[in-house]
Parts: sequence; C-alpha cells; structure tokens
Amino acid sequence: MGLWHKYAVVAYLAVFLSVLGHASSEFVAVLSGIGGPELSVWRFLLGSAGLLVLTLMFPSTRDLVAPFRTHGFKLVWLSAMGVTIAYLLFHWSLDFATVPQVATIVTVAPIFVGLTNLWLNKQPFTGAKIISGVCALLGVALLITDGYLAKLAGSGQDLVGILMALLCPALVAAYTVMVKPIVGRYGALRITSITMTLGAIGLWLLVGIFWKIWVNPARLFDRPTGQAVSLLTIALWNTTITQFLWIGGLAAVPDITRGSYLFFLKPVIAAFLAVVFLGQHLTPWQILAIFVVCSSVFMEAAWGRLWQPTGQPVSK
Repeated sequence: MGLWHKYAVVAYLAVFLSVLGHASSEFVAVLSGIGGPELSVWRFLLGSAGLLVLTLMFPSTRDLVAPFRTHGFKLVWLSAMGVTIAYLLFHWSLDFATVPQVATIVTVAPIFVGLTNLWLNKQPFTGAKIISGVCALLGVALLITDGYLAKLAGSGQDLVGILMALLCPALVAAYTVMVKPIVGRYGALRITSITMTLGAIGLWLLVGIFWKIWVNPARLFDRPTGQAVSLLTIALWNTTITQFLWIGGLAAVPDITRGSYLFFLKPVIAAFLAVVFLGQHLTPWQILAIFVVCSSVFMEAAWGRLWQPTGQPVSK
C-alpha cells in the first residue's frame, strides 16, 4: 500500500486494470451457462480462496485475526452488504435482463461512490464531477443501445433484472467507501481477502437455504470442461485479481470519486474487446459514444489543471 500512496499514478493504473477485469465479467458469466445464484457462489468461493492463498504468501498480511479485533462486526456486515447481497443481485439479474442491460446499469457505480463519499466523508461532489458523470452516462447509453435509449427499458422480466442490477452498484459503492479506512490500516490484500471470504460463506449459505443448491468446490472438474474453465476465469481473473486491484486502487487514490470514474470506461473496453476478439464492427453511434465517454473521463481528470484560475492551487 505504501507504493500506491506514494505514487498516485500507480493507484489509478490499478483501478484501470480492475476495470479491464470488470469489463468481461458479464460475458464470462453468460458463457458459463450456470444460473445466477449458483454462479455467484462458485465465483466467490473460488475467488476468495485465490485471495487467501495470495494473502498467506506474504508475511505482512498473514495475520487475518488482527482486523477482527478492531473492526470485527463492521467487517461482517460490510461483507454481507458489499459481497453477499450485491453480487447475488448482480448474477441473479442476468437471469432476467440481458448482458447489455446489466452492463449498462452497473456503470452507474461511480455516481453512487461520489454520493456515498459526499454523505459519509463530506467530500464535495463538484460541478466537474456532476457534468462529466452525466455526459459519461449518456455516452454509455449510446454505446450499449446503439443510439436507441428505449432499448434499455425492456419490459416484464427485464425490469426486474434492471432493478437488481441497479441495487448492485449502490451496495458495492457504499462498501467501497466505508471499507477504505480499514484498507488504509491493514492493506487492500488482507481486507479484500477477509471480506470476500465472509461474503462467499454468506452466499453459500443463502443460496443453499433458499435455492437448495449446495455448491461443492471439490466437484469443479466433474463439470464439462467449458464450464470449469469459465468458472476458473470468473473466479481468478474477474474476482481475485480484479477485486484486489479495484478496492486497493480506490483506497489509495487521492480522490476516490475521481478514481471510480474510470469505471465509465467499462463498456468502452467491452466494445474494444468485441472488435478485436469477436470481429465485430463499430457503428457510427458507437464511435460517437466512445468519444463522449472517453472525453468525459478526461475532462473530469483534467478539470483542475485546465480550468483552474491562474495563481490558485490545483485541487486534488
């Protein structure tokens, strides 16, 4: 964590790399062919196991008991809110709504981070953040719907999935802001490992009790090869590595709201991956949307330097 605090650019790079992982999570989830509630259990049981292995590899993070002595109750309820409930809703929403709809909705996470940070830490939600956030959301809508905003609304079951998907970033944003002080004290790897493990246990119990699906990780390779590979991918890349970079990066950046705005690039990256690996072509609407989103993120990041009055200190 010391390196991240000393060099802000490293922290922002970590957040950007985590966005790369988030950008493919819905795609991998659908490829697995497993229902949302069950998939959420597989993802976090395996993903948290990967984080525990990483945590135990470093002497400075092996003490998993110390955080419980000072923040035990808070760690439990933050894990339940930010992992168990949030990601159950995320994966379950894919059973009702389409991947583009869910991918669009979860990109509002930076707005929730800014609002939560304003509420809890009184960090101003400046005009630059509001303007760039609204512009980025419009660009995201253009990109995903190819210029036809009505496609987002859907009908019937779609609306149920959209509401679930909307609750997910709200809960994750609250978790991200509230866990920051604990991460600052004990480090991103240790706290991410603890909260994800607690959240995975909660998911395992919740899905087992209400869906009667008791996931057994030891039976992973009894599944078809394609499913096993998808589960390992979403667990290790989209969860273990991505979550560590996201939480650790946001805890270290000077401005957590500004750092979270990189998440608006998620659908842009997804579109780029589709062009490169799936051979898809961008429409004029999508090219315009990518320009709007990238410009919005750049505008917010550069606002203080480009429009700060002469002689005034640049805000961080």
